[in-house]
Amino acid sequence: ARNYKSINRPEGVDEFGCNDDTSVAFSPGNNFYYLPGEELEIQFPVKKMADVTYRESPAKVTGNDCFTNKPTPYDWYETVKLNYGIDIQNGYIKHFSKIPDTWNKMRDVLIYWSKKNIDGFRVDMAEMVPLEFWRWVIPQVKKEFPKILFLAEIYNPDAYRLFLAHDNFDYLYDKVGLYDVLRDVACGYRPSSDITFALNNVGDIQHKMLNFIENHDEQRVASDYFLKDGKHGPAAMIVTACVNVNPVMIYFGQELGERGMDEEGFSGKNGRTSIFDYWSLDTVRRWNNNGKWDDTLLTGEERALQKFYAKLLTLCNRERALSEGLFYDLMPANYDNFEFDSTKQFAFLRGTGDELILAVVNFDNKEVDVVVNIPTHAMDFFGIPDNGSFNAFPLLSDSKFNTVFSIDSPIRIKVGATSGELYKISSC
Repeated sequence: ARNYKSINRPEGVDEFGCNDDTSVAFSPGNNFYYLPGEELEIQFPVKKMADVTYRESPAKVTGNDCFTNKPTPYDWYETVKLNYGIDIQNGYIKHFSKIPDTWNKMRDVLIYWSKKNIDGFRVDMAEMVPLEFWRWVIPQVKKEFPKILFLAEIYNPDAYRLFLAHDNFDYLYDKVGLYDVLRDVACGYRPSSDITFALNNVGDIQHKMLNFIENHDEQRVASDYFLKDGKHGPAAMIVTACVNVNPVMIYFGQELGERGMDEEGFSGKNGRTSIFDYWSLDTVRRWNNNGKWDDTLLTGEERALQKFYAKLLTLCNRERALSEGLFYDLMPANYDNFEFDSTKQFAFLRGTGDELILAVVNFDNKEVDVVVNIPTHAMDFFGIPDNGSFNAFPLLSDSKFNTVFSIDSPIRIKVGATSGELYKISSC
């Protein structure tokens, strides 16, 4: 924040910027970038608090690389950019021969919070900080706290492997790959077969990608800007959660079909939750029910959706085929299958050798009867002998009926609108 000052700084620790030379725009020893001789001029009325006027002279550079003393409401005007030793205005020259002061301070911050027994750090816009810093600091933190996790928000696929190399970040957001494709498929803008290509693009590092269909930056599934109702999200969620061994993220209220259509304040009615504003959600307040955390105040649809999410995530942890198994894409075997629409349905197998699960999802807005071809090569891939016939037992639905199929007589199933099913496969 522009006016951040610690109120609980450990003894002997200097404040950010307290020793900066503010007469120069850049110095490797400075914690901030400056605009010498220019005073900050916010481009909208600023509410005075207790007759105190905020003054910043010289103006600091704003967090989104905004090198002007007049940041607009669309800049990150409430933030300032930290100086990690790169002279941005003179060709991005790196001054790393001596460890920049900001590096040491940020390392101390990471260590401080790691000592609080947190699980890890989610790094917003990780590429705005030099990769060299992450490669320097993460091993130091992990040496002291081996189980700490580092999760990077990155939107440049060309940089994915750089941020994962040398035991750097543990996981990366899979936003511009799987999320974008699933959103387009769910909205009917592209065929479900494109999911295959999204997965192939991160094939060797897929286990390092964090999957999700909601986060604070993106519009809620149930918002008017996405699918308009949380009940239309299960198809995308099944793929997100079950396609590989990588982690999956659930955003609070997602399992209740939270719509994100409140007009909180600065961000307005945009289908998102708390991207700029502190806010509480009607769905979560009702689930909380004065600390009881029960479903008394939830609607029938909210209870059903919560039950789906609970069951799906339980299966992802309970079933070894999902938590540990390999992935086999069934789409190529069904492109020419006239009883399987490869623009609306998606099918794959997950297995460990002795356990096998078939996943079939339907992005269409109507229930469908489909036939799914499972080639001999798939069974060979998992090392499962073909003894003639197989049972398929549904795991997500409440049905207790097995479906019998064989390689020569493919499985025929009914799949609900914008939903899907997981089947546990066993020999008859």
